[in-house]
Amino acid sequence: MGRRALPALVPLREDQMSDAILSIRGVSKRYAKHQALQDISFDVPKGSVFALLGPNGAGKTSLIRIITQITGPDEGTLLLDGMPMTSDNVGALGYMPEERGLYRKMKVGDQLRYFAGLKGLSRRVADERIAYWLDALGISQWHGKSIEELSKGMQQKVQFITTVVHSPKLIILDEPFSGFDPVNAEIIRDQLLRLRDEGATIMLSTHRIESVEELADHCALIDRSRLVLNGEVKEVRQRFKEHRFVVRVRAIDDPAQPLHSLSFDVIDSTEVGEGVFELGVRLNAGESNRLLQSLMPLGEIIAFHEELPSINDIFIRLVKQPPTA
Repeated sequence: MGRRALPALVPLREDQMSDAILSIRGVSKRYAKHQALQDISFDVPKGSVFALLGPNGAGKTSLIRIITQITGPDEGTLLLDGMPMTSDNVGALGYMPEERGLYRKMKVGDQLRYFAGLKGLSRRVADERIAYWLDALGISQWHGKSIEELSKGMQQKVQFITTVVHSPKLIILDEPFSGFDPVNAEIIRDQLLRLRDEGATIMLSTHRIESVEELADHCALIDRSRLVLNGEVKEVRQRFKEHRFVVRVRAIDDPAQPLHSLSFDVIDSTEVGEGVFELGVRLNAGESNRLLQSLMPLGEIIAFHEELPSINDIFIRLVKQPPTA
């Protein structure tokens, strides 16, 4: 029997993709003497995967609690689809907190039906969607088991279903890959991308920066209560590039000969195979052709590319900077 089909969200038109589903404007939050957030402003584009990054204590959780209406800002506004957010918007959100909240003695099916009912789904629609998601995540056989009988990874899948069962247009996930092995993390990743492609917007907060490289279209970095980075992931990597290029040469004679002969800013060099040398070179604009021309008489050029910094590299660089006044 084939997998059940879930009615898809209406795909976004191309002219809608640049619109913001969530706009955060000048949001500040203080707890006693602690400034949790200071004048935070950014947009979350519709139909995107948006990564909210920051070290422990930076303010990410405080911001998520404000977005999900658990608390309110001291200053600033939040707009959902261009309208001020209120408690009435909660049904349009799906929120999976880092601290999971399942009833351990309750059976999986009963628990999912209970949470679906809280989101306003009828019994019939709830059962259809629960059956779909259990099948999609490969846990249909656990429908009649209690939560305490499940492994941590299986419990995570159930928690994920409670978050998305009502087809929210903004899905907020706090450390969504915690507790998953690589295979199940890939299953969740694929489902998130499918939901995005069908029109949902995914906002995830994670310490697994590699997930940002794989999933996110946009990212924002909060550090010491302030927004220090915001933009499209590809554009951010370009913004922080250091003009570092990597070239691999199969030398004719001595594999170290390319290094000895270059009059460029060589950052590092490594012999990666018999007669094959890899050089990291910092080049100014227009120097690429001159470098390649210098290397051609010395051997066969088998690879050449610009190396952009990873989001993890950028994260570490910005977080290590001393605070500004």
